[in-house]
This record gives sequence, C-alpha cells and structure tokens, in this order.
Amino acid sequence: MEAGALRHKVIIEQPVETVNSLSEVITSWTTFTTVWAEILPLSGKEYWSSKQVNSEVTGKIRIRYKSGITPKMRVKYGTRIFNIEAVMNYLERNIESILLVSEVL
Repeated sequence: MEAGALRHKVIIEQPVETVNSLSEVITSWTTFTTVWAEILPLSGKEYWSSKQVNSEVTGKIRIRYKSGITPKMRVKYGTRIFNIEAVMNYLERNIESILLVSEVL
C-alpha cells in the first residue's frame, strides 16, 4: 500500500443508541477512529458487478487494516457521509482493508 494514495483524512463513526424519557430510541454517532484513506468511485464494470450483489454500493475506501470495523458503522469525510456496506480484509493479511460504501445524499 502506497502512503501517498492515502490522502483523505476520514472519521469512522459507530452508532450509539439511547432511550429518551418518552421511551424513544435515539441514534447518535461517536468517533470510532480517525484514519488516512483513499476514496475511489467504482468504475462502470465494478459498479455493475457490485450491483448484482448490493444495489447501493457506489464506491470503495482503502485504509490500513484496523480491526473492529463493521457494516453498522459509517465513514465521514468533510460534509460527506458514507454508509459501510461491506468490510474486506484485503488478501487476509491484516495490512489493508477495503470498505464498500454507499454515499448518503
């Protein structure tokens, strides 16, 4: 993994659910970790092949391996928010993770 490619500083957030006085469940987001990442839109071929698996995948984010990241989390980059659809440990070597994401509009 080339360090120069990881030029976007992103925040990975995890949901925290609390119950208010009216017994309503409120979801808020807290920072899980801040990492350097490469944000890549999917090419046409990748988009169509991923659409067969999950119609919402619009891009992928490459980061150094970090254990504990799950599809219940999200990635925040500036004002943009990406829901994590899948987490892949690239080559199962615990060096690089690829997050398949969909952007929240």
